[in-house]
Amino acid sequence: MTSADALLGVLFAAVTAYALFGGADFGAGFWDLFAGGAQAGRRQRKLIEHAIGPVWEANHVWLIFAVVLLWTGFPAVFAGVAATMYIPLTGAALGIIGRGAGFAFRKTSDTVGRARIFGALFAFSSVVTPFFFGAVAGGIASGRVPPWTAGRGDLLTAWWNPISVVTGALAVAVCAYLAAVFLCQDAKNHEPALVPHVRRRALWAGAGTGALAVAGLVAVKLDAAWLADRLLRPVPAALIVVSALAGLASIGLLAAGRYVAVRITAGLAVAAVLWGWAAAQYPYLLPPATTVAATAATPAVMRATLWAVLGGAVILTPSLWWLFRLFQTPVRHSSGQTVDGDR
Repeated sequence: MTSADALLGVLFAAVTAYALFGGADFGAGFWDLFAGGAQAGRRQRKLIEHAIGPVWEANHVWLIFAVVLLWTGFPAVFAGVAATMYIPLTGAALGIIGRGAGFAFRKTSDTVGRARIFGALFAFSSVVTPFFFGAVAGGIASGRVPPWTAGRGDLLTAWWNPISVVTGALAVAVCAYLAAVFLCQDAKNHEPALVPHVRRRALWAGAGTGALAVAGLVAVKLDAAWLADRLLRPVPAALIVVSALAGLASIGLLAAGRYVAVRITAGLAVAAVLWGWAAAQYPYLLPPATTVAATAATPAVMRATLWAVLGGAVILTPSLWWLFRLFQTPVRHSSGQTVDGDR
């Protein structure tokens, strides 16, 4: 394994972490959009705010980390993606900003009207942002993004094409599914009456995600036959099977009320799809011809970056684990009761 391969592995691990944690974060905004009116949806929105409030900004650490690694380790790829995909990437950036502003200002609004406006901004941005990210991934996977040295791809069709549209919709569905799965345990801890409602949403979202995944495979077959053939290789095919089995296991665990265990299987289902795509596309960063070795920075830069990542992981990983641990553990007061809002 070369230093470029090692850095690529770290980069994709960061992408996976963002898809899981950031994805659940975006999905919470999706369910906020469909929670109902100000009064009917109040309890659901309170549960969502309670679940994501302490950690929603921390999840974007993974996005920043992935962008910096791509920029440092594979600059021609970074420049090519930024040049060709700046429309959806700008849309995603504005979505992240609008989502944060809406989430923060809704809680401090002094009128129902303003709260609705900011709530709509939060929810709408939570839907369009993962769509844009998914559309970018679809454009890259279908070979529509050239490296910077080969010029710029088409600014519209690079991300508005059959694969990108399906992949964008799949990204939204995955986010909604992860959020519903994660919210089941939070509802059990703090709003038991909402558990059946949240569980039904998780089951429907899982079914919809599975259907869109199949549609994505069909789109790949029709629009990027070379990638479809590579998905049949042993490693990608095995990872896709793992994803399907984990998805089926998740449905069983949801039906059985195993809301902690289902977080693991749901995350595995999503991660296996991502790594299956990566395994099928490797060694091409920008298919069909731009390889990892051809676009990697110098070995000295790669080694320095890997050492910096190792040093940062020593600080970041325990900190993030402790953050999530603190805010996922109910605090029991001297009376023996758990107060809603405490973790």
